[in-house]
Amino acid sequence: MSEPSRGVVAAGHPLTAQAGAQVLREGGNAVDAAVAAMLTSFVAEPLLTGLGAGGHMLVAGGGVTPTLLDFFVEAPDAASDGGAAELEAIDVSFGDAQQVFHIGPASCGIYGTPAGVDEACKRWGTVALADLAAPAARLADEGVVLNASQAYVAQLLTDLLRSTPECAALWAPDGRVLGEGDRWRNPELSQSLLRLGAEGATPFYHGDIAAAVCSWVGARGGLIGPEALSRYTAIERPPLAVAYRDRQVLTNPPPSAGGILLAYALALLDRQPAPPSVDLLVAAMASAQAERTGAFLEGLGEDGFQDRFLASRLSAGSPLGGSASGTGAPGGSALGSTTHISVLDRHGCACSVTTTNGEGSGVVVPGTGIQLNNVMGEEDLNPLGFHRHPPGRRLPSMMAPTVVLHDSSVELVLGSAGSNRIRSALLQTIVAAVDHGLDALAAVTAPRVHFESGVVYHEPGVDVAPRDDRQLVRFGDLNLFFGGVQAVQLRDGQMVGAGDPRRGGVAIAA
Repeated sequence: MSEPSRGVVAAGHPLTAQAGAQVLREGGNAVDAAVAAMLTSFVAEPLLTGLGAGGHMLVAGGGVTPTLLDFFVEAPDAASDGGAAELEAIDVSFGDAQQVFHIGPASCGIYGTPAGVDEACKRWGTVALADLAAPAARLADEGVVLNASQAYVAQLLTDLLRSTPECAALWAPDGRVLGEGDRWRNPELSQSLLRLGAEGATPFYHGDIAAAVCSWVGARGGLIGPEALSRYTAIERPPLAVAYRDRQVLTNPPPSAGGILLAYALALLDRQPAPPSVDLLVAAMASAQAERTGAFLEGLGEDGFQDRFLASRLSAGSPLGGSASGTGAPGGSALGSTTHISVLDRHGCACSVTTTNGEGSGVVVPGTGIQLNNVMGEEDLNPLGFHRHPPGRRLPSMMAPTVVLHDSSVELVLGSAGSNRIRSALLQTIVAAVDHGLDALAAVTAPRVHFESGVVYHEPGVDVAPRDDRQLVRFGDLNLFFGGVQAVQLRDGQMVGAGDPRRGGVAIAA
């Protein structure tokens, strides 16, 4: 890739990346480009993200104070009668494995993406939100032809997409779920995007759209109510910073879980010679996984937790390795319906944003085109039991938008999809770029390994030594199981990007 004049965007869909790159070409900054890409992803990647989703955005470099904008899904209020509608279980087949997802009105949490988009534009934007939203709205009205990656997700989620008449009308208008080459349209979503552009987040939390969501969900036993919606705000947090070699890594702080576990694994590896062996990588993953206990998850919401956690584990010299059987909370879904956008602009400003709709709840609110998330039904985010989080609690996501600084300047912007594999994918991409000196494309496409619950999963090209205390599972090729890292890198004075082929990612220079 030749040196771009205005920046690079890496994302999970060509249309998403193109939208961001176009804004850079027209003079927008990294946040403008990321917001345009986000809004387009709501249309181009509608099973992964949307106006009913949540996420996190990290902004750093280019003279900007490093900031993490938290707009993840929040637990709704408890039902007044002490209960809610039953979660609906569906089976999803991944070929060699079967997994149960929980959907329906009771799975819907308080969405954050409208608030996140609005706040990001107010805080850092230079382009009017209406101008950023208009192309995405046109796309929703005209429709998007499903590519292979999006069609595969739709095929996996066939039962979900037929679970309600409203969802089926979008995804199976003729009884057959749309496939590759079919056009997906959502004119009502187009109107909601235009409303977001013209009025900001207000209608989605205080106005008529909020009322429509509460009425539709509440009538079906869901817990999204007007009070919970009206008090939702995007929250600015200082990023978690950890040293790795001669770099500084900025990532997602608590109450999210992924960033602190990534930081812990990096800190453990930083005590070892570079580059770490595969066994050391697996040992760091095992150590991080073992920390993901009920007490850890409960502590994430406490003030000062990250400092206490890292200091107590690292000051005494935490062991790296030990038993690879692992403990910790159960892992996430094999799909991990999440998407990521990385942007680096010509001023050295980075924007890294990850969003997710869970798998989607199947609940589409009439008149809005919004499919609500199923985050309250995600076992990975509710390991102590469903509906156990107190009202207003941000759920402990694994999402970890990340920026690597070298000599105080942005060197690498990255993030990933993949549920519990997010932190292992990011760990290995950072190691590949920093310790092995690989460019963005080579670092993203390098074969990966993942440890979880006593099993070491690995792609071809990773040599994993057998041990009695762990099982080995070898994949035949690069696989979406191992995440979807989208990365942009400043290398030898040039900006280069890479989209993860595991999830149809692309990088486009402006």
